[in-house]
Amino acid sequence: MQRVVTAELDLELGSSVDLIFSITAAQPVPLSSETLTFTQGDREYTPTEIVDQSGSRLHRLTGEAGLLEVRYEATVEGVATTTRTSDLEAITYLRPSRYCQSDEVFSQARRQFRGLHGDDLISAVTEFVSSSVTYTPGLSLGTDSAVTTLMTGQGVCRDYAHVVIALLRAMDMPARYAACFAPGLQPMDFHAVAEAYHDGAWYVIDATRLADRRSLVRIATGRDAADCAFLTYHGGHVGLSRMRVDAWTMPETASADGMVGDDSGTDDDHLSLVQIA
Repeated sequence: MQRVVTAELDLELGSSVDLIFSITAAQPVPLSSETLTFTQGDREYTPTEIVDQSGSRLHRLTGEAGLLEVRYEATVEGVATTTRTSDLEAITYLRPSRYCQSDEVFSQARRQFRGLHGDDLISAVTEFVSSSVTYTPGLSLGTDSAVTTLMTGQGVCRDYAHVVIALLRAMDMPARYAACFAPGLQPMDFHAVAEAYHDGAWYVIDATRLADRRSLVRIATGRDAADCAFLTYHGGHVGLSRMRVDAWTMPETASADGMVGDDSGTDDDHLSLVQIA
């Protein structure tokens, strides 16, 4: 499966500022081409790349006052190879985190999902979050947590992911957060999903049901959104004046009459176990 992903950010920097971006495909996503530029007038910055333990690629630079234009484009070929999850990593994703307070939802999870394990638990949590939270762009805050979303019943993709993660951790299933490019997503943006660790593999859960999980391209992985922000900065003011994200899947098959078609098959049922490719 070939996918093309792009991101464009225009940032107004008020002064010299330390910028850390997480907008590129993660390791070991297989790329046939990739360009990433940071320009300010005639000046082009060369960032320092830092790769964390999960393969997330961070790009860091010190920007000066003025308009900084960030452009990214990559073509993804095939599927990423899976890496072994260590015992320490699994333990980390069992613990409560800033936005996924599994300790605070423990009683609710144990009461609601009592006796469920494995595939049945993943399916039940997915269905509960999908049906109990309403997708409402612009109404949730960046500081909202799983507890907030359960109380308000509204949010965006990050909020859905946080609730799924908190409930699974409360049921002793390791769960983590993934930021992704999502071909076909409407409205198009960076997307967030949850992943559950079951039988030695990570399976993706998109309780918003807005994207086809089989075409996702991983950007970053962490305990929750605090580990996967597309931009963090220190030491100055930054204004986001424009952002455009896009992702699409290229047609892969040609029929005998020369017509090109998509061989992706039926739509994602959001019930089967799927890994981020």
